[in-house]
Amino acid sequence: MERDDEIEKISKELEDILRMTSEKKRSSEETETEKKKLIPSENGTDKKTPSASLEDFSLILDLGDGDVVSSDSAEVSPAGGDREEEPGTVQSPAEGGPVSSEGGQVPDAAEPLSGLDSVQEDPPDLFLEPVESEEYDYEEDLEFPDQEALEFSDQEEPAYDERDGKRRRDGRESICLIRPSDGLVAAFFVPVIIMIIIFAQRGIFPFGEESFLRTDMYHQYAPFFSEFQHKLTHGGSFLYSWDVGMGVNFAALYAYYLASPLNWLLALCPKAYIIEFMTYMIVFKIGLSGLSFAYYLRKHCRTSDFGIAFFGIFYALSGYMAAYSWNIMWLDCILLFPLIMLGLERLVREKKCFLYCITLGLSILSNYYISIMICIFMVLYFIALLVMDGKKSWSDYMVNISSFAVFSLLAGGLAAVVLLPEIYALQMTASGDFNFPKTVTSYFPIFDMVARHLPDVETEIGLDHWPNIYCGVAVLMLFLLYLVNRNIKRREKVVYCGLLLFFFASFSFNVLNFIWHGFHYPNSLPCRQSFIYIFLMLLMCYQAYSHLKETPWKHVVLAFFAAIAFVLMAQKLITDEAYHFSVFYVAILFLSAYAGLICLYQKGASRNVVILLALGVVSVEAAVNTTVTSVTTTSRTSYVKDNDASVSLTEGITDPAFYRVEKVSRKTKNDGAW
Repeated sequence: MERDDEIEKISKELEDILRMTSEKKRSSEETETEKKKLIPSENGTDKKTPSASLEDFSLILDLGDGDVVSSDSAEVSPAGGDREEEPGTVQSPAEGGPVSSEGGQVPDAAEPLSGLDSVQEDPPDLFLEPVESEEYDYEEDLEFPDQEALEFSDQEEPAYDERDGKRRRDGRESICLIRPSDGLVAAFFVPVIIMIIIFAQRGIFPFGEESFLRTDMYHQYAPFFSEFQHKLTHGGSFLYSWDVGMGVNFAALYAYYLASPLNWLLALCPKAYIIEFMTYMIVFKIGLSGLSFAYYLRKHCRTSDFGIAFFGIFYALSGYMAAYSWNIMWLDCILLFPLIMLGLERLVREKKCFLYCITLGLSILSNYYISIMICIFMVLYFIALLVMDGKKSWSDYMVNISSFAVFSLLAGGLAAVVLLPEIYALQMTASGDFNFPKTVTSYFPIFDMVARHLPDVETEIGLDHWPNIYCGVAVLMLFLLYLVNRNIKRREKVVYCGLLLFFFASFSFNVLNFIWHGFHYPNSLPCRQSFIYIFLMLLMCYQAYSHLKETPWKHVVLAFFAAIAFVLMAQKLITDEAYHFSVFYVAILFLSAYAGLICLYQKGASRNVVILLALGVVSVEAAVNTTVTSVTTTSRTSYVKDNDASVSLTEGITDPAFYRVEKVSRKTKNDGAW
C-alpha cells in the first residue's frame, strides 16, 4: 500500500508539472504571436502547429522491478514556449529548471521530485515514448538541430572547414586556396622545385652539360656508386673489391658510403646515368627532409597549420644543406632525425617504442658516423624530456631509463650487420686511435658565430671551424618573441635555451668538438652536428610563430628593431671575407618583409593573401641563399668521356689471366671502379 501511495503521489506531481508547462505555452503564444509556428496546409492556408498531448505520449516510470505507471490526463507542448528544450528534458517553470528524462536532475536545476528517494536508492529512469498518430505526424514538422550544430553550439565557430575547402568568417564563406593539409605537400615540393630551378640555371644535366660533382663526390662517391651498381647488376662479392684503388674491403666501404636502402635502386639505373642518379637522389632527400621536419612539427605541436611548411623549407634548405648536401650518404640521417625525435618523445611520454627503435636503427644502418652525433644528442634530449615533464616517481624514472636504454641498444642491434665489419676495419686504421686533447681552446667569438645566421654568408667546408647554421633570417626575430612569450612554459624555455648554449660551446671549444665527431677532429667539413642545432632553433621559432596572433604588436616591433640592430652591429664588427656587403642589406630586406607579414596577419588580412605572400618570401629567401652559397658544378662531358674511353680499352683485352691495368694520367684514385 505504501508503495502504491508513493506511485500515485509521483503521478500527481507529474500531472501538475505538465499542466503548468501547457499554461506557459498558451501564455507565450498570446504575448508573442510573431513567434507562432505555421504549417502550410494542403489547400494553401496556414494552420497553427498542434500541441502534443498525453494521447501522443506515454509517460512511463520504470521503477526497477517491472512495475510501470502511465498517465493520460494532461497536455504538454512539444516546444515548451519559445525556449528550445534539450532532448530528454521537461521544463518546470514552478521549480525553475529542467527535469532529465533519464530520471536525474539536470545541473543547476531545482531539487528532484519528492518521494523518489524512498522508492529506490538511484533515481528512476524517466523518458517520453512517442506513440504513432494517424491524424498528425509531429515528427515530420518538428525541426531538430543536426549533430554537428550541437557539437559546436558552445564553441567558437571553426574558422576552416577541411571538407569543403572554405573559410568561414562572420557568417560568410570564401574560397580557401590553400588548405592546412597542404603544408606537408609544400614542405616537400618547394625545396625540390627550388633545387631543380637552380640546376636548370646552372646547366646541370639534363638541362646542360654540367654535373653536381664536387670535392669527394667527384673523387670517391661517384666511383663507389659505380662499383656498387656493377655488383648489383653483374654479381660479385660484397666483401671485397679489386677495382677500387689497389683493392679494398668493400664491406667497410659499403657501411660508410653506400648503406642507404635507397641506393639499392641503382640496380634499375643504367651505368651511363649513375651521376644523375646521385644528383637527383640528393634533391629527393632534400625534399624528404623538409617533409619530415614539417611532419614532426605537426605531431609535436598537434597542429594542422600551413605554417609548418615554412619551417620545413628552411630545414631542407638550411646552411647545413647548402654546405654538405653533396655528402649524399649523410642525408638519410638528416631526413630521419625529426622522426627519431618524435619517436623518443613518444617513448618517454606515451611508452610507445616502435617509431624510435625503427628510425634510429635505420639511421645507424644508413650512416653510422652521423648517427654517432644523433645518439649523443638522444641522451641529452632524453634528460631534457624528463626535466620538462616535471615531477615523477622513482619507478617512472626507472621505467623511462630502462626503456630508453633497451630500445636504443636494440636499434643499434638492427644495424649490427654493417656495424661489426666496420668496427673491425676501423681498428686497422688511424681512426682507431683516440688522442684526447690535453688543453681547452676556443675557435671564435660567440657574436661572430651567431652572425652565421645571416643569409648569403659563404659556407665553410675547409679547415676553419665556422658552423653552417643559417635557417632563415626570421629566426633573429622569432627567437626573441619565443623568449618573451608567456604562453610558453618557463621550464621549456630554460631547457631549450640550455641546449642551444651547449651547442654554442660545442662549436667553439675543441674538447666538445672532438667528442661530437666520434672522438676525432674532422678533416675539414666542420661542425657536422650543426643540423641538430638548426632543428632546435626552428622548433623554438615555430613555437613563437604559432602564438603570433596573441603576441602584442609592441613585442613584434621591439624584436624587429633588435634584429636590425644586430645586423648593423655585425656589419660594423665582422671583417671576415665571407660577409659580403650584400649580406647585411639582404638580411634587412627580408626582416622588413617578415615584419610586414606579421602586421598583415595581426590586422586580420585575408588568410589566402598572407599565406601566399609568406610562402613566396620564404621560398625566395631560401632560393637566394642556396643559389649564392651552394651548387657548384664541374664538366659532365669530360668526366663521362674519359670513363667511356677507359671502358672501351679494357673491353678489348681478351687475356683471361688475373692482372691490373693502370692509366698514365688519371683524374681520381678510383678510376678503376668505372
